[in-house]
Amino acid sequence: MKHIISFSGGKDSTAMLLMMIEKNMKIDEIIFCDTGMEFPDMYEHIRKVEKYIGRIITKLKSNDSFEYYMFIHEKKSGQIGYGWPDFRNRWCTQMLKKSVISKHLRSIEDEIIEYHGIALDEAHRAKKNKEKAIRYPLIEWGITETEALQYCYEKGFNWNGLYEKFDRVSCWCCPLKGLQELRNLYRYYPKYWKRLKRMDELAHNRFRLDYSFEEMEKRFSKEIYLEENQLTIWG
Repeated sequence: MKHIISFSGGKDSTAMLLMMIEKNMKIDEIIFCDTGMEFPDMYEHIRKVEKYIGRIITKLKSNDSFEYYMFIHEKKSGQIGYGWPDFRNRWCTQMLKKSVISKHLRSIEDEIIEYHGIALDEAHRAKKNKEKAIRYPLIEWGITETEALQYCYEKGFNWNGLYEKFDRVSCWCCPLKGLQELRNLYRYYPKYWKRLKRMDELAHNRFRLDYSFEEMEKRFSKEIYLEENQLTIWG
């Protein structure tokens, strides 16, 4: 029986990994699936975790990139490119993570138990997964997302402040980010914001239905100005 940790690099999977090591639980392999659209701080975090635990994390990656699936891949319908993912079609998760991880796990001849870092707050996500060969230690231990993040901070992991700017520290280009997160991307990561705009110009669907990039920039610039000058809309 092989015990495999699915490690996203976020607060929950990091807390799960470190807690499992503290509890001397068996770990045969730790796998991280790289979408190619991670923040540089995430890659630095993974190197820091490896150094801390004294183990190598297996890095997996699709042969094709996010941009390939978004703009070039030919679907069965004949349409070229998936365009931006959305709530109904998270092709990025399927193509760049799930299928890559599944292929790797199929290459292992032994039986497998997977460990997923889902906190108590999102226990409903675990209920959707009926496989008996998956465990959710944080749920078993009653650990919430807030507790997981605080635990990581106490161990010296802070992702260079990513969690102070974003609720989720996955792909920087995710269209499911909230407006506050997008404002922080615009404010602190102008290079990625510029790239995001260019990608939107090439996509067959819009990044957001409620705001264009021009409208977001106008709104964010005003909000940042008010914040930096300690002003309110009411003066």
